[in-house]
Amino acid sequence: MRIRTHSIRELDKIDRRILAILQEDARISITDLADQVGLSVTPCGERVKRLEKEGVILGYQARLNPQALELSLLVFVEIKLSAKSGVIFESFKKEILKLPSILECHLVSGEFDYLIKARIPKMTDYRKLLGEILLALPGAQESKSYIVMEEVKETLALPLGTVQSESVDD
Repeated sequence: MRIRTHSIRELDKIDRRILAILQEDARISITDLADQVGLSVTPCGERVKRLEKEGVILGYQARLNPQALELSLLVFVEIKLSAKSGVIFESFKKEILKLPSILECHLVSGEFDYLIKARIPKMTDYRKLLGEILLALPGAQESKSYIVMEEVKETLALPLGTVQSESVDD
């Protein structure tokens, strides 16, 4: 997915409301969306198109159940590279982009260089992913793994508007 670099003007309350609704239900009709944000259909549709054109809305996709697809094992892996050079970072990046079981890969600060999130069917597949694939990537030297025992919260929805104080009930 390519992120557009058009200049994005400041989002008003209606834009933010549109985005909040679309994050919750991207299949909503423009008519229903317009009703919920208090606009007529044409201006609402124009706002959605503008948000897409400006790169605020990057796309739409179905969220799938990993268990239904036999991808119930979620793992996070930290990878440390043998050297810190542009060539090694680029080679690693090029190869990691080819791996469909890798959902996310982030270059991070700290003791390790990359944080990887992967979904796979079972533990034997994880052994193969780590030993035969991840540690065989260009420059990969060391790893540390975290196997998820329970998924407490997972969302792709971004917080919109002003950050309100969040409290945790004891």
